[in-house]
Amino acid sequence: MGRLRVVMRWLLGGLMIAAGVNHFVDPDFYVRIMPPYLPWHRELVLVSGVFEVVLGLLVLEPRTRRLAGWGLIALFVAVFPANVHMAMNPELYPEAPPAVWYARLPLQGVFILWAYWAAGLGRRETPSRPPTR
Repeated sequence: MGRLRVVMRWLLGGLMIAAGVNHFVDPDFYVRIMPPYLPWHRELVLVSGVFEVVLGLLVLEPRTRRLAGWGLIALFVAVFPANVHMAMNPELYPEAPPAVWYARLPLQGVFILWAYWAAGLGRRETPSRPPTR
């Protein structure tokens, strides 16, 4: 199970870094899916891209893994309104059938569970031993 967790952690980190970089490569795609009730669309897209890259990197580092796990969960919750907006307004996104936008809603829960598991958030911390002399 340990190797699988490592592989899945690296996969999660890599996907988050790639997704975050894509916010800067193609910001208009993300601006287009922003719910209209949110302000500062372009700024929020860029900020979320920064968080995706940073959290993707931090989840790979043992000292920051748990913090990154909680940060990724918060990020997945924060971007959920965009997924709801797409599902509720499929006519605005004709490039895919409405079923695709509805399928993304439970997928967000899968990402949350993935971050929780990959970051080891459900595991007890091993107490550190005092240094030997």
